[in-house]
Amino acid sequence: MAALMALAPVVFALLAASALFSAAETAMTGASRARMHQLDRDGDRAARRVNRLLGDREMMIGAVLLGNNIFNILATELASSVFAKVIPGALGVATATAVMTVLILVFAEILPKTIAILRSDDIARLLSAPTLVVVKLFGPIIFGVQYVVRRTLTLFGVHLGMEMDVLAAHEEIRGAVEYHHAEGLVESHDRWMLGGVLDLAEMDVSEVMVHRNAIATIDADQTPRQILAEALATGHSRVPLYRDEPENIVGVLHNKDLLAALHEADGRIEAIDMDAIVREPWFIPETTSLKDQLSAFLKRRIHFALVVDEYGALQGLVTLEDILEEIVGEIEDEHDVAPSGVKTAADGSVVVDGSVTIRDLNRALNWDLPDDEAVTVAGLLIHEARRIPDAGQTFSFHRHRFGVLERKVNRITKLQIWPADPREDG
Repeated sequence: MAALMALAPVVFALLAASALFSAAETAMTGASRARMHQLDRDGDRAARRVNRLLGDREMMIGAVLLGNNIFNILATELASSVFAKVIPGALGVATATAVMTVLILVFAEILPKTIAILRSDDIARLLSAPTLVVVKLFGPIIFGVQYVVRRTLTLFGVHLGMEMDVLAAHEEIRGAVEYHHAEGLVESHDRWMLGGVLDLAEMDVSEVMVHRNAIATIDADQTPRQILAEALATGHSRVPLYRDEPENIVGVLHNKDLLAALHEADGRIEAIDMDAIVREPWFIPETTSLKDQLSAFLKRRIHFALVVDEYGALQGLVTLEDILEEIVGEIEDEHDVAPSGVKTAADGSVVVDGSVTIRDLNRALNWDLPDDEAVTVAGLLIHEARRIPDAGQTFSFHRHRFGVLERKVNRITKLQIWPADPREDG
């Protein structure tokens, strides 16, 4: 009994050391990388140590687990030797195992990890210095363990480099935004804005461009007075000019250039040389990502580009405003006409123009219709129906009911959508 009392403080000291390792492991893996980087930039030395440790997370976790197991095993062996003297035979070993299992589980695992989860950032900074020492001490051993693990996995066809990015930062940020939105900490509009920034690299200009059928163009062979009248009628600051056929774009007319030329001509419209003020069109492939195009707009200081397919045929146009609207939503000024593509009916349904994009509809109504296979609402209906529906037909999918109100030739021009029973998801 005296031996048991004498070793009790040693065993509890080992358990306390094991608890620190457990807390360090949980706190380091749960610490906010964003906050640590900001504190590091502000001169916080503890945060700088945390960032160093997280820079090689596998090495850090391996060293902490090694230290944790060493103290747990040492405490268990000491307790077993004492219990074996007090209670001879297998009963002593069983008693020591039961007691140490409870002590390790409660005081060396659950309790410290629970505290570390609640205060991850603070505990990570507090334990950063001793953890860094442990990593340096056990580093060579852990490196050898990593090598053995990788060689073993190679036998089963799993090949890992010495450095592996487990979770892309892109998806980690998106997951954090969705989580905080679900918790009510991020508003829907902010969620869409942050998601829009992340989506720029995954979306092509073809998904946000103005289709060629909706582009306002002007015949370049008309008189300057006619061109001026049509340019003002479009309501746009930049208008493409064509010759022979609307898809043969030969230049882009900027209203500011036209106004400056009108001033130089002392108001004599017919004296303006249109060819001199028309700017060369900028053609881009339809597969260009929004992220790349945004960078190109900023670099070239041009806010207007024409989109062509692989054969050089005109598909549409995209502006800087179109890309920014994917982030902040619809941008309107005093010259914009209020959009009429989405109207709420008295029965709770929504009447939607077929040309309305799925992303705009989701933003307007806080829905979550998929936009992977189609850009517009009409396109989504055609994709799900696997044909072009007739007016009056109704379909249910994605927890909504879609009714075709108008169809012109092979285009669905107007739909009515009802939020349906979630169990009716087709």
